[in-house]
Formats: sequence, structure tokens, C-alpha cells
Amino acid sequence: MYYSNDMRTISLKLPEDLLFQLVSEAKARRVTKSTVVRESLKKALSEGSVNVDVSCFDLARDLAGTAKGLPKDLARNAKYLKGFGE
Repeated sequence: MYYSNDMRTISLKLPEDLLFQLVSEAKARRVTKSTVVRESLKKALSEGSVNVDVSCFDLARDLAGTAKGLPKDLARNAKYLKGFGE
């Protein structure tokens, strides 16, 4: 047995560019592709799915520019902010 823990086998499909990066990283570190994938998954999953650096725009990106009939310079023209916050 090669591993201290029992390992299960999975398969996955990768685009060519990602496979190239995986192969390059494994060769550079002189480890197997499986080792790189395991370490990468472990790191990504341990960081959790909550990203504290997400902005409001990131959350509503799909809504940006969808409102019709607004001025084209709404985000840049200070006259639209007159009275805002009062």
C-alpha cells in the first residue's frame, strides 16, 4: 500500500489549460498529479465557501445595467447625488 490512509479513486475532466498547469506543478514539485489535486482540494475546502472580500457589486453583478430609462452618466454625475442621505 502506498498511502497511510485508504484512498478512493475518482475521475474528473479538466480543460487543456488547467491540465497543463496541473502537470507542470506536479513536475516542478516532483510529486504526482493526485498529490497536487488532493492538496489543492484540501486547501480550498478548508478555507470555506464564505468569501469576506465579496462586494455588493459582486453579489448583484447580474443585475448591473439592467434598469431601463436611467441617465447614461448616473454613476459619474454629482447632480444625481444632490440631497442624497439628507
